Amino acid sequence: MSSNMNLTRAQFDEVMVPNYAPSAVIPVRGEGSRVWDQEGKEYIDFAGGIAVNCLGHCHPALVNALKTQGEKLWHLSNVMTNEPALELATKLVEATFADRVYFANSGAEANEAALKLVRRYAMDKFGAEKDQIIAFDKAFHGRTFFTVSVGGQAAYSDGFGPKPQSITHVPFNDIAALEAVISDKTCAIMMEPLQGEGGIIDADPEFLKAVRALCDKHNALLVFDEVQTGVGRLGELYAYMRGDVVPDVLTTAKALGGGFPIAAMLTTKEIADHLKIGTHGSTYGGNPLACAVGNAVLDVVNTPEVLNGVKQREQLLRDGLTKINDKYDVFSGIRGQGLLIGAVMNEKYQGRAKEFLVAGISEGVMSLVAGANVVRFTPSLVIPEADIAEGLARFERAVAKVVEA
Repeated sequence: MSSNMNLTRAQFDEVMVPNYAPSAVIPVRGEGSRVWDQEGKEYIDFAGGIAVNCLGHCHPALVNALKTQGEKLWHLSNVMTNEPALELATKLVEATFADRVYFANSGAEANEAALKLVRRYAMDKFGAEKDQIIAFDKAFHGRTFFTVSVGGQAAYSDGFGPKPQSITHVPFNDIAALEAVISDKTCAIMMEPLQGEGGIIDADPEFLKAVRALCDKHNALLVFDEVQTGVGRLGELYAYMRGDVVPDVLTTAKALGGGFPIAAMLTTKEIADHLKIGTHGSTYGGNPLACAVGNAVLDVVNTPEVLNGVKQREQLLRDGLTKINDKYDVFSGIRGQGLLIGAVMNEKYQGRAKEFLVAGISEGVMSLVAGANVVRFTPSLVIPEADIAEGLARFERAVAKVVEA
């Protein structure tokens, strides 16, 4: 394995804008759920590029799709359509509630499209007064100015000047709080079926039903942000499939390309008709390379074998983390679903989740945090059981290191 050792972490600070603080480790190669850095050190990947690498690193089906399409057609723009885009849109329509698909490049862009669509739909059908968007505290919907304003974390949206208006935030899973603010002026409710960045908090089934009923009562659209929960992450192709509540608009990204940038907004024909020619667009949206990879991802993930396997792997991860906690008493609980799991710090370790992540890196396991109090695990949906066991062994050593420090 060759690596350019002249490229160092110190150079990041010399040539990059300082909005990130990356680890000292520079990975150079990945295979399955294992990654190697410049020094040749191996890591078990429980992070998955933040729930993106749903089939691990360099999955043969994805590599093949990229190579094959790379020798055919790279880019056209939306002045013309292309075969991979048509194929992927058809698969998404056949697999979900949706009739229509809009392609973008990132979760934020898919959410931006959804937010523009719900506002336009309400304006066309009911008039300009119907503009309120309701979202939830601790929600995360992306980093564009509109999406970060709808997201429920002021730290991300403050300090950039006047924010988009008519956005209301209420506590997640609080039906009474929602009832108090919704009205006929509400055009949409936007929510994650399981909050990711906000701390791995699942929506109560009764809350979901109440949200759907309130939307119906007030002629408001329900938008599910499934950027993190979609494409098999919770053991269903999309999280809404776990219950009876169906959204009007759904956004998907992250795992849809398995590591190649692609996103989509899904909706019904009636709602989609309000994004008429020229109302919205994207230079790269529906790019043939991205859609070719997306097709390969869906072909692998949307199978009983992979989706059922997510639940089996969830159990192994939960059992392993519970065992570690029985020994070291650092978590107050393990929450989440499928392979979107959060280990919540107990009172003694409040605010210290990142210490466990950092210790994990030194022990050869990659994890994430979801806020200051939750260590987050979003491994590949097809991670081998042996890699789960090895990753947990390394994470246990990391926990021991933090506890004994």
